[in-house]
Amino acid sequence: MQNLTLSYQGAGGSAAVLLGAAYAVHRISPARRTVVAVLREAGTLLALFALWQLVGQLSLMSTDHALDRAEWIHHTELELGLPDEASWQQAVTPYPILVRLANYYYASMHFAAMIALLAWVFVRHRARYAWVRTTVVLVTAACLLIQFIPVAPPRLLPDSGFVDVAAQYGQSVYTEGFGGIRADELSAMPSVHVAWCVLVAVAVVKVARTPWRWLILVHPLLTVAVVVVTANHFWADGLVAVALLLTAYAAQYGWARARGRGASGGRGDAHERQRAKQPAAR
Repeated sequence: MQNLTLSYQGAGGSAAVLLGAAYAVHRISPARRTVVAVLREAGTLLALFALWQLVGQLSLMSTDHALDRAEWIHHTELELGLPDEASWQQAVTPYPILVRLANYYYASMHFAAMIALLAWVFVRHRARYAWVRTTVVLVTAACLLIQFIPVAPPRLLPDSGFVDVAAQYGQSVYTEGFGGIRADELSAMPSVHVAWCVLVAVAVVKVARTPWRWLILVHPLLTVAVVVVTANHFWADGLVAVALLLTAYAAQYGWARARGRGASGGRGDAHERQRAKQPAAR
């Protein structure tokens, strides 16, 4: 695959240019709100991408034990009675077309679905955009913080029965890159793929009004199956990602409730002060 890798320096510089342009347009022509919003949001997402790229090059702990952590996760899952991911992969490997499709889905659909969601909400449901974007930022940032601790994916554990099918078919985003992105292969815990696919499904179901919106549930189901059969993630990677997503939703709900109470309290205090200024009835 063609490699047009966008480094964190390039992404960060582009983000700074876009955010600066948004500020400049706002100062020169405040009426151009749509242009400002597009520049600001594009800059914000590029900044998040730059952070993601940067985390891939940093760690708080030695990468020497990334395989040990992965083996511990696999062993713990088996002890808890979860299905062995290796058996899921072995059920698919006899079918090359399914393996190739799974590799492509893993490499491209999480970004494609997220970009499509953000564009759709921004254009068609602007009032809900801030909620969706903030959720993306919160859950992705939380995932990146945990990923400072290197954890290897299952495909790097051949002794446990896993196969790196993406490398086998020449479709790996970790050796050749895909669509301008070269991912860090020791950031398996938690799974951003799973966090994003569930986020996309929740947003579509909550924002859309058509009965067809429920079809979006196919996306997280396919994504979870794909990350497992390609041996890119354990079940635990996805479970932690969903927990972080729920935490992001809870944080926004709590913040909204706190702001609502503060606003209503402020209005109540003002009302009481106004009543105190009025002369007492005789």
